[in-house]
Amino acid sequence: MVRSLADTPEKTPAPAGNRWSDLNARTWTGLCMVAVGIVGIRLGGVWFQMLVVFVTAVMIWELARMIRPGWDVGSMLLAAFSASVISGLLSQAPDWHLLLLLVPAVAGSAVMPRERFTFFLFALGITIAGWGLVTARDSFGGTWLFWMVIVVVVTDVAGYFAGRHFGGPKFWPAISPKKTWSGTAAGWIGAGLVGALFLTFTDSGRDLIWISMLLSMASQAGDIMESALKRRLGVKDSSSLIPGHGGLFDRFDGLLGASLFMLLLALIVDVPRVNI
Repeated sequence: MVRSLADTPEKTPAPAGNRWSDLNARTWTGLCMVAVGIVGIRLGGVWFQMLVVFVTAVMIWELARMIRPGWDVGSMLLAAFSASVISGLLSQAPDWHLLLLLVPAVAGSAVMPRERFTFFLFALGITIAGWGLVTARDSFGGTWLFWMVIVVVVTDVAGYFAGRHFGGPKFWPAISPKKTWSGTAAGWIGAGLVGALFLTFTDSGRDLIWISMLLSMASQAGDIMESALKRRLGVKDSSSLIPGHGGLFDRFDGLLGASLFMLLLALIVDVPRVNI
């Protein structure tokens, strides 16, 4: 069930001893998701494709339910339709068939009673990112995708711990009241260190450091956009599927932003390969 902000009582700031109260749930569920992701990326092929299609479909389901609460059957059918479209495109050559990525977003927005353009934009971003992840895995290999995912994870983890430990001024309190400038900057630094680490055992160039930091910013942008969406719709979490994390949309919003950024960057510049 999608939790509404209106149903959540106002809370006073948590005491310092409780600032890590959600760490245990976040840690274990986060480790499980990381393990599944590692296995999927390592196996590649149809296994990774099925994983990405599943995550994409669930995010479409969550998006539809946030905008149209109680539309459970319709949301599931829309998610299944989106999964079938993406699966079909992944077996086609990347030409005009990519226009079919518009179909789930258009179909879903047509049946939304409100926020039709909002659904269209987010649904299109989700389907493009899903298609792009599988395509990138096939084109550039698992190491490249591991780098991208690790940058997103380190950005999130460094931001979480630095923000909770150092606190300080809020980054954008009207949209994401928990985010601080200390956590945001820690994410950038952590991403740059990931890029520097990959230089030690891959044939990538030094551009990977600043690209990693830009990727971190794109990941944070994806997180902020999803936070803005939830505030606009008046919900706390995209769903309650994952203990301590909310829904898949809440956990993969950063990867969504990073994936779209890399797809855009690849159209503009020659993105360095990350190969061992």
